[in-house]
Amino acid sequence: GLGHFSLRRHVPLVSERKLICVASHTHFDHIGCHHEFPERCVHAAEAGILADPRNEWTAAGTYATDEMFDRMPQGWDTARYGILPAPAGRLLDQGDVVDLGDRAFEVIHTPGHSPGGIALYENRTGILLSGDIIYDGPLIDDVYHSDIPDYMATLMRLRDLDVSVVHGGHFPSFGKVRYRQLVDEYLAQKRQAGCHLRQP
Repeated sequence: GLGHFSLRRHVPLVSERKLICVASHTHFDHIGCHHEFPERCVHAAEAGILADPRNEWTAAGTYATDEMFDRMPQGWDTARYGILPAPAGRLLDQGDVVDLGDRAFEVIHTPGHSPGGIALYENRTGILLSGDIIYDGPLIDDVYHSDIPDYMATLMRLRDLDVSVVHGGHFPSFGKVRYRQLVDEYLAQKRQAGCHLRQP
């Protein structure tokens, strides 16, 4: 969330279990409440931003405006908005496992939308928590530190992942057929625009 309202205050309504706060990436709309939780994880490439979340680094300087709301939240003040520091206790990388006891999610590094983006994949069920690398809406690849060739390479790598359902960082969840359709549409659009993978 944005951090404007407390997320921790509402967690007991959903679960009384101990929580692990995993940052899919460090844009403001995903890390606003991280400071409320003691156990925090992030990819090493964005650990510095989580610890020192300046508005120009979290994209808040560009996108945290009055225009993003259909209705203004009580007490919102764009000029004073900022994210509180929340240094991570654990740095994540490709292949790491986030173990929740009764289920485990593998970390997939997904650079493109941001350099330290990650998704979490549960092999047993095919559930993918994709963050902002793929969701059923316009994919953002022109924000601070986005990289289109990295984005394309990540989606090519993820395309054949055996997913049953994808829960993205925005918009409704979707299944395998829509997942591949979204990946293919993005790649075709970028190739048509003349974008290519970075040569090694």
